Amino acid sequence: MKILFIGDVVGSLGRDMISEYVPMLKKKYSPDWTIVNGENAAAGRGITEKIYRKFLADGADAVTLGNHAWDNKEVFDFIDHAREIVRPANFPEGAPGTGLIFVKKAGTEVAIINLQGRTFMPALDCPFKKAEELVAKARERTPVIFVDFHAEATSEKQALGWFLDGKVSAIVGTHTHVQTADNRVLPKGTAYLSDVGMTGPYDAILGMEKEAVMKKFITSLPVRFEVPKSGRTQLSACLIDVDKKTGRAKAIDRILINDDFPFLAE
Repeated sequence: MKILFIGDVVGSLGRDMISEYVPMLKKKYSPDWTIVNGENAAAGRGITEKIYRKFLADGADAVTLGNHAWDNKEVFDFIDHAREIVRPANFPEGAPGTGLIFVKKAGTEVAIINLQGRTFMPALDCPFKKAEELVAKARERTPVIFVDFHAEATSEKQALGWFLDGKVSAIVGTHTHVQTADNRVLPKGTAYLSDVGMTGPYDAILGMEKEAVMKKFITSLPVRFEVPKSGRTQLSACLIDVDKKTGRAKAIDRILINDDFPFLAE
């Protein structure tokens, strides 16, 4: 069985890529589940219910979030009744939404966990302890467990990967928006990738207008970052092959679509 995970969707260009390519990716790879990280989907900051529903209509089975989960205030109006959305589980007690969901298809259930790192990130509860707690809960229902670890430091991502090796099917990093080339299956059967990359503007810096970002670095003055509304685009994803009986990963492959790496249907 296969899990297709698409990295941080940024703005309208990223959403358009989902609408265009998810049907083609599903036709080519036949994933059993398709998961999309949508924490930057609403103009680069957060998500709306309309966008969430569109992701599902375009073929996503679940939507993960991250540190921008609460940036669009509309999220508070719908997250508690959105069954296919999962936010970082290690937000303090009392945060709306949930950090663990189960999605069942064709008689098989996958557990999806979202966690957020603490290195160079806002202070949250320990992702390692929360992972232990939620993995134990998930394994009562299914051996197939997918973790989206939204974190800045590759060292923290690798640490959680080794910590969860053999306990989850896959742990894939998000947040840095640059796809890494370290996809591998760890010794005990957990698929790992430090960062799946982003889906959105290609000629930008982490999905934002490049001129504004360069100005910020050059002047050290406050600059408003905006997501480009036109231009070339890219889609970043990974495909994970999992044994549905044991939950052990067999393989993890990167997917990158842009002008330099065009999509090949066959």
